[in-house]
Amino acid sequence: GAEEPGMEAEAQELPLGCGGGGGSPAAARSPEGEERRESPPASVSNGGDEDSGRELVELKVIWNKNKYDVKFCLDSTGAELKQKIHSLTGLPPAMQKVMFKGLLPEEKTLREIKVTNGAKIMVVGSTINDVLAVNTPKEAAQQEVKAEENKKEPLCRQKQHRKVLDKGKPDDVMPSVKGVQERLPTVPLSGMYNKSGGKVRLTFKLEQDQLWIGTKERTEKLPMGSIKNVVSEPIEGHEDYHMMAFQLGPTEASYYWVYWVPTQYVDAIKDTVLGKWQYF
Repeated sequence: GAEEPGMEAEAQELPLGCGGGGGSPAAARSPEGEERRESPPASVSNGGDEDSGRELVELKVIWNKNKYDVKFCLDSTGAELKQKIHSLTGLPPAMQKVMFKGLLPEEKTLREIKVTNGAKIMVVGSTINDVLAVNTPKEAAQQEVKAEENKKEPLCRQKQHRKVLDKGKPDDVMPSVKGVQERLPTVPLSGMYNKSGGKVRLTFKLEQDQLWIGTKERTEKLPMGSIKNVVSEPIEGHEDYHMMAFQLGPTEASYYWVYWVPTQYVDAIKDTVLGKWQYF
């Protein structure tokens, strides 16, 4: 019983010391009192400046002949620097190539890669508007190239064909009828040259679905289905006759050329061989 007064006195002194103002024990233990003692001091606030209290480094960002003086946190990453560059230049981070002693790593901080004051940061890349501006002329250039290809030198002017055409029209060439389309005759088409300058005749065996190409030496019997394409072009200065090629394989060497085909039979030959009308 003698210890109880002393214990009571000790219990009363503790809240007085924590309160610091001599208030009642109940007030010292109240939630409001504890909240006031534990709240952080207002001086910790950065005042809205994200770089306040952080070490900064001065950079010279160079992009597209433009220079930007930038103060940036030394402990920020390369990815964060890209975001800063985006705000300066409008260049999206995904389209940036940032260089500092090589390609800037996005995951490392500027401190880790030893960026110092006055460091030059080179940026390579184009904005979306720049890309669109470049693509438009590029597409136009492609169209021009295509148009030029369409304006290629006529076949009849090419050296490989001139050596045959310069021989002139064969003496026994079949007569032509310009501006008229006729069915294939029942007799072979004759009086024409092949690429070697030899005489050639074409016989269309419709019942056998074959084209016979005959020369003095031999006759080639070609299934219609083996002919992949038929190319023809009027002979310059003699537009009532055509030069024609039967494509027998994937390369130009597989084209079988025939010269001085009467114009009235050209479409009928294509229709018979290919099974459809086809022009070039």
